[in-house]
Amino acid sequence: MSNPNHHVPAIVIGRLPLYLRALTQLSSEGRRVTSSQELSEKLGFSSAQIRKDLSYFGEFGKQGTGYEIEFLEKSLREILQVHHVWEMALVGAGDLGHALANYDGFEARGFRIAAIFDADPQKIGTLMGEWRVQPIEEMRQMLRAQHIHVAIIAVPAAAAQSVADELVEGGVRAILNYAPTTLSVPPRVKVYHIDPVAGLQSMTYYL
Repeated sequence: MSNPNHHVPAIVIGRLPLYLRALTQLSSEGRRVTSSQELSEKLGFSSAQIRKDLSYFGEFGKQGTGYEIEFLEKSLREILQVHHVWEMALVGAGDLGHALANYDGFEARGFRIAAIFDADPQKIGTLMGEWRVQPIEEMRQMLRAQHIHVAIIAVPAAAAQSVADELVEGGVRAILNYAPTTLSVPPRVKVYHIDPVAGLQSMTYYL
């Protein structure tokens, strides 16, 4: 199996979780075999694109018989390094933070919230689900002590960059950013932005 860090376009890596999700769904339906054509119909990518994407990492299927779902699903989990659970920090204990903390889909897909931080004195020390909100001043030290390398930013845009700076100083190397602003981080740190308004604006173009 090829190393996913070598010469694989970022757009290909971005599609792999979609393939994994489709395979997991098929597996839950009791299916054992699928094809690039079936995945194409489910996901909206061409079957040729799917075959090309997977070919970066090895040969997974046979012409005429398709893909063994269990094997391909396991292989994609290993490629994406979600065959074990990553602990995450959640920064922001507001409404969005509460929603993320209550989301029960993280662990099944390889992630677990390990700590929640906020700057609001009224929120520090309160319980949010099973977690007690920690002061953001202690975040850098706690991240290093717990070896947390993944974080979610769910704070207002004005605070997002300073939070990102602290996360990077704490050793975080992957950030999921819900704040509607672009973050400046070192090249070694990966940032994925989720902006619902930008998504809506891109859709209304077609209306």
